[in-house]
Amino acid sequence: MSRPTERGACRRERGVSLLELILFIVIVGAGIAGVLGVWRVTAQGSADPLIQKQALAIAEAYLEEALAMPFTYCDPDDVHAATAQSDAAVNPADPTRCAATLEAIGAEPGETRGSGTTPYDNVNDYASLPAAAPASIDGTAIPGLGAYQVSVAVVAQSLTDGAAPIPAAASQRVTVTVTGPGNTTVTLDGYRTRYAPNALP
Repeated sequence: MSRPTERGACRRERGVSLLELILFIVIVGAGIAGVLGVWRVTAQGSADPLIQKQALAIAEAYLEEALAMPFTYCDPDDVHAATAQSDAAVNPADPTRCAATLEAIGAEPGETRGSGTTPYDNVNDYASLPAAAPASIDGTAIPGLGAYQVSVAVVAQSLTDGAAPIPAAASQRVTVTVTGPGNTTVTLDGYRTRYAPNALP
């Protein structure tokens, strides 16, 4: 029986030292912990884009609805609404002025968004919309959106960008704010100018 050579014995003794094994475990453990940390943060935030998109869709719908309304000199129910030419003082005898009701920010008495008989009929009426959960145009609550709140603000604001500024009397800024779960807040602004003051709903 021959003795193993010194060279062969060294070959059989090769392997991983205890120090190398510990370093390997520490490095791999740190890498796995980092990957799991990223995965955890991603999993926690995976619902946020859906909430954000839903809040944005609600805000867009309300803003589009408000901006599609007329912006007349008189309340659209006024007999001179189709002929009034300014927001001068009321004069029942002058068809170029409102006969009874100048349009102002806020809904006229009795007007509500969901009313079948006296609905909002002007863009500035939406300033009176109470903050509440989203609802359809007829006031019916939309299932599944109870965790969201919508509020609308309307203010007269001049537009001065360009050669011909638009005065505050002929321009309104509509701001829709939607809050949702997880401290989600979406705010959209839109402007409505009095480009068709006699266009009635």
